[in-house]
Amino acid sequence: MRILTNKEIYASIKKPTIIETIRLSRLRWFGHVQRMEENRIPRRVLYMNLGTTRLRGRPRNRWQDEVREDGRIVVGEGWQGKVHNKEEWKKLLRMARNRSILQIPVE
Repeated sequence: MRILTNKEIYASIKKPTIIETIRLSRLRWFGHVQRMEENRIPRRVLYMNLGTTRLRGRPRNRWQDEVREDGRIVVGEGWQGKVHNKEEWKKLLRMARNRSILQIPVE
């Protein structure tokens, strides 16, 4: 009996990986915050500018950078316009979860 790779195991159980689950959760929360009123605290914090300079060297990824990348992977271009329609957004995330279109090579 040979040892199975992680990729083979994920393919056989047909469940989203932890990375896929995190991506979907992050996008679900982003959609929730985007639909909030402008004066709500989570929405204000999301777009808050602290006015500080970033450290030298390679900049660390911000939460918004990760969400932007997740949206591109899951929904494709023009995904930010779809966030404001709650039913369409939920449908897109559900389809992504069911189809596992988030496949990222497991190393």
